[in-house]
Amino acid sequence: MDSNSQSNYKLSKTEKKFLRKQIKARHTLLRHEGIETVSYATQSLVVANGGLGNGVSRNQLLPVLEKYGLVDALLMPPHKPYSFVRYRTAEEAKKAYVTLNGKEIVDDLGQKILLYLNFVEKAQWKELGLQALPPGLMVVEEIISSEDEKMLLESINWTEDIDNQNVQKYLKHRRVKHFGYEFHYENNNVDKDMPLPGGLPGICDSFLEKWLKEGFIKHKPDQLTVNQYEPGHGIPAHIDTHSAFEDEIVSLSLGSEIVMDFKHPDGVTVPVMLPRRSLLVMTGESRYLWTHGITPRKFDTVQASKGLQSGIITSDVGDLTLSKRGMRTSFTFRKVRQTPCNCSYPLVCDSQMKETPPSFPESAREASQLEQDYVHRVYEEIAEHFSSTRHTPWPRVVEFLKSLPCGSLVADVGCGNGKYLGVNKELYMIGCDRSQKLVDICRERCFQALVCDALAVPLCSGSCDACISIAVIHHFSTAERRVAALQELVRLLRPGGQALVYVWAMEQEYNKKKSKYLRENRISQGKEEGTSSDTAMPELLVEQVPNVGSRDSECCVSSVTDLPEGGHKARTVTNAKLPVHTNRTSFPSQDLLVPWHHQGNPGEGKPGHPAGAHDPGPVFHRYYHVFCEGELEATCQTLNSVSILQSYYDQGNWCVILQKV
Repeated sequence: MDSNSQSNYKLSKTEKKFLRKQIKARHTLLRHEGIETVSYATQSLVVANGGLGNGVSRNQLLPVLEKYGLVDALLMPPHKPYSFVRYRTAEEAKKAYVTLNGKEIVDDLGQKILLYLNFVEKAQWKELGLQALPPGLMVVEEIISSEDEKMLLESINWTEDIDNQNVQKYLKHRRVKHFGYEFHYENNNVDKDMPLPGGLPGICDSFLEKWLKEGFIKHKPDQLTVNQYEPGHGIPAHIDTHSAFEDEIVSLSLGSEIVMDFKHPDGVTVPVMLPRRSLLVMTGESRYLWTHGITPRKFDTVQASKGLQSGIITSDVGDLTLSKRGMRTSFTFRKVRQTPCNCSYPLVCDSQMKETPPSFPESAREASQLEQDYVHRVYEEIAEHFSSTRHTPWPRVVEFLKSLPCGSLVADVGCGNGKYLGVNKELYMIGCDRSQKLVDICRERCFQALVCDALAVPLCSGSCDACISIAVIHHFSTAERRVAALQELVRLLRPGGQALVYVWAMEQEYNKKKSKYLRENRISQGKEEGTSSDTAMPELLVEQVPNVGSRDSECCVSSVTDLPEGGHKARTVTNAKLPVHTNRTSFPSQDLLVPWHHQGNPGEGKPGHPAGAHDPGPVFHRYYHVFCEGELEATCQTLNSVSILQSYYDQGNWCVILQKV
């Protein structure tokens, strides 16, 4: 409806509902995306609900918009639920605004969607830098004929008797068959002494010989994994285990095209189109250092002008559309490695890693040593890089600090680089941290900070009006030490004083909504504390850690704790090794090591730079105990002289506000 005519007559119930929806869309765009709409007619419109992110393709939307005038540009940002359209004249844009607002269209899944349009001054979108394929990666199109494709697909019998050793494994999101050697997902490796009978299917021999002769591959594989993916399914980001297979990983895509995401440890993500009947060859850096995975979704964002050709999916928002996924089967060929890997990437190579993962501590002395090696020492090493990623205060922490009375004395225990020490100038804040280098950074920023252990803060009992402990308690490796750290906060408080505590949550999917930590981002542009990522939305608090892992799961051994049904207490497994977490996956256990990929100079090697422009820095591992729902509250209830004022979940973190009574 034209806003100029709304005052001429009384709005109907339907029109009022539409107006509320339009206003809500306007506010959502401003709050979450920073897109400011205007009340007067311009050439440009933002079309809420008309985006690639909610299943509306370019081919579907453009004809609808062109009915009302000549469209100069239709910009469709990747993964966003809106688009921008620019008409030749403001009159044409106004006609579309009046006619299309509240109009119902059907998306590519057959679902009905209502469009809400608002005027904007400019239709624009921040373009991402031009990228190159990861070094060592090659895609060969039309490597086989459609007849050969049909023959290969029909050669795989998914209904064989269960006694057959090549029978499929039913994984969570796909069906799998192994030939030559079985890949064991529990340890991400193969048993080199136990080959499967029959070797590779004979039908593959002629293709492999041809690829060898034509130079596409250098070694004849002896292991084959066949994966069948239904539309909407994928595979987590992973690196094929170095010690299991030789340099060359070869994958043939059959049945349907797919977009595969390659991610460098520094955060650069390169989406690559793998057309139907194409051959993907990974060698060198792309095989050993970059993770590869398929995001579970029913549509891929692709180049409209290129169709389904191979190559990088660029960020040209004027040339993006959707491609509906079909049933895809991949034949992934590998050669089993018989000697240890001696690749050029020792920091992510399981054959060359010098450190063995630590065991779960069984005494106070072992707990203290674990924290010294995998918390204190690590933060000293990464302090400068860590500080460069910690700059945006979390909104609800800021809200707590700004709610305190003027003149309050507040202790930030585990203050890091001091990003909260200057949030409220009306408070007297003092920070403390175990890391000398982080405390030095605080002092350089003219904050009051000192070095100490969070179990023994050198401040008088009852001296503080409030305390905050943000992403600290989860670094203590036993329940007793976590209780002691919380009790130390209580000791510092005066009667009536309050403490705010944040810890990482085991549940990265809560109330049917995934935390940002589990959502896919095209390019990581910064690391945020706790569990955050590269979005402009201030509510998202999930830490982004480098993607250094192995196939399909954590790259270490068995998990340290098992969660009982319905409970928050963990069962400790004696002498169990701590697993190393794989980024952007659900936590496999409560006690684990989280990788930090160190950059010596935080100003170099930022995402968007060409892949391989700089060498990867050392990988450090930090110990974490992630809390289950109810665990933080239960722990606080064991404290003396404390009441729990508030308990809540905040984007991947469990949080409590305590009061000393």
